[in-house]
Amino acid sequence: MAGQDQAFMARALELARKGLYSTHPNPRVGCVIVRDGQVVGEGWHVRAGEPHAEVHALRQAAERARGATAYVTLEPCSHHGRTPPCADALVAAGVGRVVAAMQDPNPQVAGRGLKRLEDAGIAVSSGVLEAEAKALNAGFIKRMEQGLPFVRVKLAMSLDGRTAMASGESQWITGPAARAAVQRLRARASVVLTGADTVLMDAARLTVRPDELGLDAELTALAASRPPLRVLVDGRLRVPSDVPFFQAGPALVATALEGREAPAGHELIAVPGADGRVDLRRLLEALASRGVNEVLVEAGPRLAGAFAQAGLVDEYQIFFAGKFLGSGARPLLDWPLERMAEAPELSIVEVRAVGEDWRVIAVPRLPA
Repeated sequence: MAGQDQAFMARALELARKGLYSTHPNPRVGCVIVRDGQVVGEGWHVRAGEPHAEVHALRQAAERARGATAYVTLEPCSHHGRTPPCADALVAAGVGRVVAAMQDPNPQVAGRGLKRLEDAGIAVSSGVLEAEAKALNAGFIKRMEQGLPFVRVKLAMSLDGRTAMASGESQWITGPAARAAVQRLRARASVVLTGADTVLMDAARLTVRPDELGLDAELTALAASRPPLRVLVDGRLRVPSDVPFFQAGPALVATALEGREAPAGHELIAVPGADGRVDLRRLLEALASRGVNEVLVEAGPRLAGAFAQAGLVDEYQIFFAGKFLGSGARPLLDWPLERMAEAPELSIVEVRAVGEDWRVIAVPRLPA
């Protein structure tokens, strides 16, 4: 039974990943309904406000759901939100068993969905492929448990650890495949965040370009339908309103200055911190309160370094290009360290070729 449970849950996770670009602010969830060893229904959550994965799978299964086993990547919800409770739908369909990958971290659910099923006489188990399910929804989990979004910092560098020439020129360090991978990182994020230096020096727009995603037509359309919120950290409001960033659509500007107005068509939030800078933790808390699960930071060494020094980074995705930029070029992070003992340690979790470049995914190593 354990091997079968894992196989069907793996399929449910595969379905859940189809929602990678569209479910914000909801979690990505997949469901598979199995009767007599055969899949009779499948579904995944497409976008907020629409039916959840269980409902799609139950509709496909119809009467064959009675007595069947439902494999769900997240505990079925038990509360009325924008849609009715999925736990009630499973009970009404007469399923005989429910296997969940993980418990829902949402305090409104948190075990209540599984209890609702048990109270109805349905056999329940949880924890099948739990680590994979948690990785898929790391941002949702962190927001529910800590009131902060998951922060992913993307960096592109040469083999000698440089991100731009001394003049600021940085296009293009990496090749087309790496740039497509970055487009997918943007598309999955709730927020793409950058700083004033990047917007001024690179004329950056930080938009998702659907034709560069490299996805199938269905996922490309979903990604295009839910562009991430673009956030500009501009502590002193140095960026003029006529730059390409502001012309590319609505954006949120985070500043340290009180009582200022945002450029027309945009929003401004004041989160003053020390030394006249934006308080990055308070900014992340404000974004989480808006339902933001994942933040992608695409910024220069100063802002990226500020996130790193504040201990606010959950994951680094670093793209290496096979070239040298020289000793006068700009460093990866602005993070002055004087002794080896001060060097923060990272765990490298993946190294992969991306076209002619390489991508390293690393996470801060927790203290023993």
